[in-house]
Amino acid sequence: MASVQGLRFTAIDGEYRSDRCDVVEDFYVPALRQAERYDRAVGYFTASVLAVIGKSLDVFIERGGQMRIVASPYLVAEDITEIEAGYELRSVMERAAVRDLERAVEDPRAARGLGKLGQLVAEGRLDIKLAYVASGNRVGMYHEKIGVFRDGRDLVAFKGSANETLSGLVGNFESIEVFRSWDERDRARAVRISSDFEDLWEDRTAILRVIPFTEAVKTVVERSALTGDALEETEEVLPDGGAPITVAPADTAGMLTIPAGLKVRDYQKNAVGNWFKEKGRGLLRMATGTGKTLTALSAAAQMSKVLDQREEPLLTVVIAPYQHLVDQWSKDIEWFGVTPIRAYESTAAWFARASHLLDALALGAARGGVIIVTNKTFGDAAFQSILNRYKGRLLLIADEAHNLGARHIRTKLPENAEFRLGLSATPERWFDEEGTDALTDYFGKIVFEMGIGDAIKLGALCRYTYTPVVVELDAEETEMYVEITTKIAKVFAAQQSSGEVDEDSPLGALLRKRSNLLGHARAKLPALRREIEKRGEDWYQLLYCAEGRHPLSYEDGAPEEPSQLDQVLDLVGNRMHMPAARYTAETKRPERRKVLQRFADRELQAVASMRCLDEGVDVPAARTAYLLASSSNPRQFIQRRGRVLRQSPGKIMADIVDFIVVPPKEATELQPESERRMVARELARVTEFAQLAENEAETLDILRPLRMRYDLQDI
Repeated sequence: MASVQGLRFTAIDGEYRSDRCDVVEDFYVPALRQAERYDRAVGYFTASVLAVIGKSLDVFIERGGQMRIVASPYLVAEDITEIEAGYELRSVMERAAVRDLERAVEDPRAARGLGKLGQLVAEGRLDIKLAYVASGNRVGMYHEKIGVFRDGRDLVAFKGSANETLSGLVGNFESIEVFRSWDERDRARAVRISSDFEDLWEDRTAILRVIPFTEAVKTVVERSALTGDALEETEEVLPDGGAPITVAPADTAGMLTIPAGLKVRDYQKNAVGNWFKEKGRGLLRMATGTGKTLTALSAAAQMSKVLDQREEPLLTVVIAPYQHLVDQWSKDIEWFGVTPIRAYESTAAWFARASHLLDALALGAARGGVIIVTNKTFGDAAFQSILNRYKGRLLLIADEAHNLGARHIRTKLPENAEFRLGLSATPERWFDEEGTDALTDYFGKIVFEMGIGDAIKLGALCRYTYTPVVVELDAEETEMYVEITTKIAKVFAAQQSSGEVDEDSPLGALLRKRSNLLGHARAKLPALRREIEKRGEDWYQLLYCAEGRHPLSYEDGAPEEPSQLDQVLDLVGNRMHMPAARYTAETKRPERRKVLQRFADRELQAVASMRCLDEGVDVPAARTAYLLASSSNPRQFIQRRGRVLRQSPGKIMADIVDFIVVPPKEATELQPESERRMVARELARVTEFAQLAENEAETLDILRPLRMRYDLQDI
C-alpha cells in the first residue's frame, strides 16, 4: 500500500517550479502522505495553507504524524511602538501571531484546516515556535524558508520561495529545490538543512531568538475546531488531491496593462510622452474631467512594460486625498488588470498584504503591484515603514497633488521613488508659495497642460451656460463684514504681509470667517428658489452649500440658525417636493455610493453637498450646479465647475448658476475702497466662468451695471 511505502518510493523530483508543475499537487500532498514527521520553518505561516493540502493532512494525522513549525509573525507599526516603549517582547510577538491566525481563519476553508490542527495540538503532536531577529537593539523578521519530511528511514529536505500560506502555495509563482537523503548527490545537503532546523528549534542559531507559541495558539485552534465542525456539514468536502481552489491565471503577475477597450485620447498620449521625456517625473495640470486618472495609469502601464523588458518589477503607489477616491482609483486599476491593495483605516487590514507584495517583488514572484493609500495613512508610521523597506523600482502617483505641498506631509514623500507623477487641475497652492515650490522640487516641472477651454474644444468636457445671480448682504451681515474687514486690514498693516497666509493663523481665521459670511448670505435662499423654479422639471441638479453655520449664529445672544444645507434640503425637498438627499463628510461611504447611484438612476432630482463633491468624485450625470458658496481659493470653484462638465450619455449642455454677493446699495458703513475690493473678488470668479460659457455676452450684460457702479470695467 502507498501508505507504507515510504518517501523513497514516492516520485519526488529535485526541483519544482510553478511554470512546469503544480507545487502542491506534485510535491506537498504526496510527501505529506508518506511522512511521519513534518518540520517547517517559514517567514510567514497561516492556517490557510491547510485548506490547500486538503485530505493528505488527514492521512498524516491518522498515521500518527508529528509536526513542528517555526514562523515569524507580522509586526505592524503598533507592535514596533510597543517594543520600543518597553513592552515584553514575547507578549508582543505572541499577540501579533495570534492576530495573523485569527485573520486567516476568516476564510471557512482555513478554519477547517486550523481545526484539524486542534487534534494534533490536543495529542501533543504539534508544536509551534516563533522566530525573530535579535541583534543588538534590532528586532526583525525571520525570513528563511526550509522544510523537512521524515519517515522511519529517510528524509526529504527542501528550500525555496514558497511561504506556508494560501497565496504562497497557490496564488504566487514559486520554486523549491528538493534534496533526498537516499540520493548520493543530495544527502549532505539534506542532512545540513535538517541540522539547521534542529539548531533553529533549539534556539541555537546566531542572531535569531526562538520562543514557544503552542500554548498561546490553543484558544484560536479550539474555536476554529468548532467552526470547522459546523462547516463540514454544509461546505464542500475537500477532495483527496487538495482544495477546490482555482486561481485565475494572471498573465501580468501584477503588471498594469492598458485595457483593450480603452481609447487613449491624443492629448493623453502627449501627456504620457512628455512625462517619459522628463525621465518619468513631472506634473500634469489637467482640468477636472479630462481623464487624469486614466492618463496616469496609461503612463504607469507603459513604464511597467519598459521595465518588464529588463526583467525589473515596478511597484506603483497611488496617493489620494480621501477614502472614496481610493475606491474610485481601485476600480480603474482593476480595469488595467491589477487588484490593488487599498491602504486606509485599520493597519491590520492592509499591512500584511503590502508586506507580501514587497516579498513577491523582491523574489521575482511578481512583475508589479499597486498600493493605493489615503493622504492620512500615507503619512503614518506603518505606511512609511513599507516605503522605507522597499528597495526596488518605485513609481509614486499623487492624485490632487497640491494637497501634498502642505508642510506636515511633504517631508514624508519618499526619496527612493525613482519615478514621480503629480496630478492636479490647479497644482499651485493658494497663498503658499513655499508649498508650491516644494511640489515642483519633488515631482518636477509641469510637463503637460489641458485647461477647461481646450478640453471643451476637443470634446473631452461638455459646453455650458453660466448664470450669475446677484444678491445683497442684509444689515446685520454688512455690519459683521465691516468689522471683519477692519480687523483684516489692521493685521495686514501690522504684519506687512507679503500675501502668504498661514491657514491656522489669526489672519487665516479672519479670512475664513469673512468668506463664510459671504457664503451664508441670507438672501441666497429666496434667490435659489427663484432659480430652481425655472428648472423645476429638470433632473441631475447639484447644490453646493456653505460649510458650517452662519457666522452670526455664533454671536452672543443670537438665535441658532439651521445650516444652509438643512435650509436648502427643506426648501427643495419639503416645500418644492423634489426628491433630494444630502452628501457630506458625515455621510457613510456606502450611503454616499447609494446617493450617487440613485442620482444617476433618476430616483433623486437633486443632491445637496458641503465640500465633499469637490475633489475627484465622479458625477458625470450632473446637468445643473448651483454654487451657493465658493471660497476665494480658485481651486474650489474650478473643481466644482469640473464636476458638472463631465461628459455623459445624452448630455449636451451643462448649466452653472453662481450666486454673487455684493453690499447693499444703501450701505454707509463700508469704505468705498472696501466695497470695491469685495465686488472685485466676486467678479474675478465670474469673469473666469463667463469667458468659456456659451452665453458669455448675456453674462456680461447682467454684470455691466455692477461693473459700472464700482468702476470695475477692467475685470
